Amino acid sequence: MPDTHICKIAGSKRLAGAVYAITAECGGMAETARAGQFVHIKCGAERLLRRPISICRAGAGTLEFVFEAKGAGTRWLSGQAQGQTLDILGPLGKGFEIPVGDIITVGGGIGAPPMLFAAESAKGAVTAVIGFRSADNIILKEDFEAACEKVLITTDDGSYGIRGTVAVPLEELLKSGNYATVLACGPRPMLSSVAALCLNYATPCQVSLEERMGCGVGACVVCACATVEGGVSRMRRVCRDGPVFDAMQVVW
Repeated sequence: MPDTHICKIAGSKRLAGAVYAITAECGGMAETARAGQFVHIKCGAERLLRRPISICRAGAGTLEFVFEAKGAGTRWLSGQAQGQTLDILGPLGKGFEIPVGDIITVGGGIGAPPMLFAAESAKGAVTAVIGFRSADNIILKEDFEAACEKVLITTDDGSYGIRGTVAVPLEELLKSGNYATVLACGPRPMLSSVAALCLNYATPCQVSLEERMGCGVGACVVCACATVEGGVSRMRRVCRDGPVFDAMQVVW
């Protein structure tokens, strides 16, 4: 069972719109964290359920989380300032298995931050494909540019970069290159299209699924998802068996 930690906030800032970044002093938790894992944060004494937040980056004793303030819990979290403390359970879940070789990381919206951790953990050249609704929603651009050999940005409305979805540049990359794997996180329709393209171009693919969670440790089974492995259907828990899965095992 993972431990809970009382972590001091080292920095907090708004990145764009309702998207915020918090860096917390997490000690040993930062040393064991892996790309694709998440933490469960207690958001105020009056809220029983914690909020699952992906890890964006791990430093020397620190973890950075990027999240969108959508509900009461994450709005509370966005209001926490440097010097205050957070009750954090983690790191949780199964992260990405990053092979040696060139890879593609794909992130959509708030699914982009954990892909920065994956890019910084890579053992070869990284091409990042990240998609947003518009230019106003773009986050972590400079961070991805520092970590990756190439960064391709798409926007739904064409206000920045490539107009359309991440599938457009991803297919061109898969046509012309030989990649060890594609790693992706974002909305389910995006992940489904990424998985289909990787299947078509015979490229291994891992996806990080986003599901509502209760306990975060596999006990409540709120976050169950359907998978197929070896021809056998199986319900698996995103919080414990994932959130990262082989894309070819997910029932889309």
